[in-house]
Amino acid sequence: MPHAGSFGAKKLHLSRHTRTHTGEKPHKCDQCDYSAAHKSHLNRHLRKHAGEKPYKPTAKRSTLYRHIPTHTGERRYKCGQCDYSAAGKSNLDRHIAAKHTKEKPYMCGKCGYRAAQKSDLSKHMRTHTGEKPYKCDQCDYSAADQSWLVKHKRKHTGEKPYMCDECGYRSDRKPILAQHMRTHTGEKPYKCDQCDYSAAQKHHLIDHQTRHSGKKPYMCGECGYRAAQRYTLSRHMKTHTGEKPYKCDKCDHSAAEKHHLIDHQTRHTGEKPYMCGECGYRAAQRSTLSQHMRIHTGEKPYKCDQCDYSTVQKSHLNRHVRKHTSKMT
Repeated sequence: MPHAGSFGAKKLHLSRHTRTHTGEKPHKCDQCDYSAAHKSHLNRHLRKHAGEKPYKPTAKRSTLYRHIPTHTGERRYKCGQCDYSAAGKSNLDRHIAAKHTKEKPYMCGKCGYRAAQKSDLSKHMRTHTGEKPYKCDQCDYSAADQSWLVKHKRKHTGEKPYMCDECGYRSDRKPILAQHMRTHTGEKPYKCDQCDYSAAQKHHLIDHQTRHSGKKPYMCGECGYRAAQRYTLSRHMKTHTGEKPYKCDKCDHSAAEKHHLIDHQTRHTGEKPYMCGECGYRAAQRSTLSQHMRIHTGEKPYKCDQCDYSTVQKSHLNRHVRKHTSKMT
């Protein structure tokens, strides 16, 4: 005859399991509105309030187990369909669902977006709710995704973990380094479907395509200026507000746009990160490289509206136009 205690244990397990169907969460936190189906989950949650981390540097033994491979480099979970490997099982599951099965069982009830993982759907839902649970402890920045907060914090620390092996250029973001590498390789993966133009960066292609469509849907409410791109309008608006949020940490220079600050900072560092793929010419500023490239392409975008003169630089056009105005006086 089975021991009476075994019936009690089974009944308890069944009672816990049933909550996954009913959604019942009887264990309530007395410090916030968190509730849990299991008492052990509540106990784990309470450590967040207490600041207790018994399994340094995390509050959960399982989290520590997952954290250790970040130091050892161990990737114990192998994909059976390609050479991908992961430090965590959830990462492997996410890889298989996204790359091999293509299954996306989780759907957003607001817009129909589908995701391979429940966690991805949870992140997506924040685009509807506006929730930003990840807070910076050094400023008022908050983010919907933890990875965005990690990237943001590098602005405070100055950390730039991604380095170019060719020239030593460093970046705080991997995609920025990937864009930079194209200055060495000459790769231009973004192709225009209406002409033979190609670009190293996607936003350059988007800018180019407005030349074909002629659309300028974004309008300034102050002066009626119209722009093809939203970020172009945002830049324009600063001419009205005088806002210059990007500050140099080595002098009192401030800029309305981030890339202007980056260009300015090369005066302090002497760095010339922009390289011509044709002849190896290097420039401190992207705009300077763009002007240089016209030597190779023969492009002369600045046209005189009084004669057939055209030139590679706006300053040259301004100088030329003075010849017409001086004749009129």
